[in-house]
Amino acid sequence: MSVSSETRPAPPPALALDTAPVAAFLDDAHARLAADVAAWARETLAPMPAPANDDEGRAQALEMLESLGAGGWLRALDGGDLRALVALREAVAWASPLADAVLALQALGSAPLATPGAEHLRDQWLPRVVDGSAMAGFAMTEPDAGSDVAAIATVARRDGEEYVLDGRKTLISNAGIADFYVVFATVDPRAGRRGITAFLVPADAPGLRFAGAQVLASPHPLGELAFEGCRVPASNRIGDEGAGFRVGMATLDRLRATVAAAACGMAARALDEALAHVRARHQFGKPLADFQLVQQKLARMATELAAARLLTWRAAWEADRGADRITLESAMAKAYATEAAQRVIDDAVQLLGGRGVLADSPVDRLYRSVRALRIYEGTTEVQHLVIASQLLRAAGAAEAEAERADPARDGRDGATPPASP
Repeated sequence: MSVSSETRPAPPPALALDTAPVAAFLDDAHARLAADVAAWARETLAPMPAPANDDEGRAQALEMLESLGAGGWLRALDGGDLRALVALREAVAWASPLADAVLALQALGSAPLATPGAEHLRDQWLPRVVDGSAMAGFAMTEPDAGSDVAAIATVARRDGEEYVLDGRKTLISNAGIADFYVVFATVDPRAGRRGITAFLVPADAPGLRFAGAQVLASPHPLGELAFEGCRVPASNRIGDEGAGFRVGMATLDRLRATVAAAACGMAARALDEALAHVRARHQFGKPLADFQLVQQKLARMATELAAARLLTWRAAWEADRGADRITLESAMAKAYATEAAQRVIDDAVQLLGGRGVLADSPVDRLYRSVRALRIYEGTTEVQHLVIASQLLRAAGAAEAEAERADPARDGRDGATPPASP
């Protein structure tokens, strides 16, 4: 289905994507990028009709990738500028959850190629990822290995100058339409996470089979992959044997902030749709916007969106200023922003009433799309565990440092502790 096909009414102005509230984390270049991509996404992506089924969704995803590449927006994937990617995902998710999924997978599939030793794969594939001529996939999840990544059962066996992969991957975005997948498999099932290794597997690799679509409530190219004696050159290994867990976690650690950005974009669209509706819709002789209960919902929506955006842009800013890891910041951003977006969008549906649950309503599409963000790339519950572990680790390190500075503070090293009052 093309952009020139029958389209919906023009979307409202993207007021909620104003960068002023997050200006402390932006420089002039990022502010310009955010404004430019928001205008382009509103004009190009937002008018596209929502796909009616999985087949239409797959066709439209390919078209959206071509459009993103032609617009030059995917250049943000090359260079490590996380704030640029946050700006892109906010604006693209505001316009189209499906286009955001396409953008997200280009990022997930290309980020591992920055691993030392994978330069030849980066040179071969990244230019095509950036120009939109190659679609990426990220194949980590398995039927029995979701949040527990160390339980991956797909096996990679070395056979001369090749690896032979056997196993199954599920809930894989772009399954069946991607040109390549970053696949995680174990070279030693007894080694747990220390055996996990990453590979770049072209879609036409012998022994790789698209095992079928998995249909979401909101059309999205999702499916299963089967590896049945799938052979890939040893040169397609990403990093060392056993380094795949680190490769995967570093990728997710960095890109979780962009999931938060997508949630912010969807919430911003819901707020913009709600504002337009309550100002135009009259009930009981006056605009809905004049009712205090409506104003209370709008206030809560705007406040939650502002808080989510600040957490998101802070995480990206920390990465761009040279932080080795942004584990804590990205976990906070993803956990809060995705949960907040769910609440904001639910309030938007409530404000639009019956119109909000029509299948062709933008807020209905947002309602069906946002739910997945609370699950993929680490559930909210996993993010809470990550946050707590980071806090406890920092507290332990601070206590150890204090003890090194003053061994007598807790009575160690023969010192007498102070008397109780």
